[in-house]
Amino acid sequence: MERNSHYFANDPSSNSRENVIELNLPDLTRPLTTASGVFSNKKIDAGTKFLLLHAPTPDKSPTRVLDLGCGYGPIAAVLEHRFPDALVWATDVNNRALRLATQNLVGRNTTVCRPEAIHDDVSFDLIWSNPPVRIGKTKMMNLLSFWLERLTPLGSAVLVVNKNLGADSLHSWMEGEGWLVNRLKSYKGFRLLEVNRDA
Repeated sequence: MERNSHYFANDPSSNSRENVIELNLPDLTRPLTTASGVFSNKKIDAGTKFLLLHAPTPDKSPTRVLDLGCGYGPIAAVLEHRFPDALVWATDVNNRALRLATQNLVGRNTTVCRPEAIHDDVSFDLIWSNPPVRIGKTKMMNLLSFWLERLTPLGSAVLVVNKNLGADSLHSWMEGEGWLVNRLKSYKGFRLLEVNRDA
């Protein structure tokens, strides 16, 4: 099995050893339960933290938002805090991550589920994601193609990707697919990308 690929499994084979970490941002401090077999279970990873600190606030408050590849839920926790009236979806393929996210997320309008549980007619005003680039280039492109097409006409996605894991080639590929891509910020090799439909 590819190193670090265990957290992409539906049911990780490792024993579930839980611990509690702290999500600490200027506008939100919250304990989050994590466990072995999920991504970055010892602390909030640097890419996710970078996104949460610097993702822009939309001009119009979104009504439907998505955390794509939610893990144990740090991005969705911030989405439900910053947009309390929005419907929030947190989705992952890892059943252990989904169980933890269900435990960690408290928003009255938050749904934690597998990707296929989201109805085809649901579209999103905002998608935030630290996408699972280690699944491979082709799978990654297919994943982003599917979910970016679920953006509303004025919707946007904010993605954080490490340059060493193909951020710049991913940027070019999305532009080639007809998306407007803006590099918002770079930090220690991470690229924060905003993706919009080409008007």
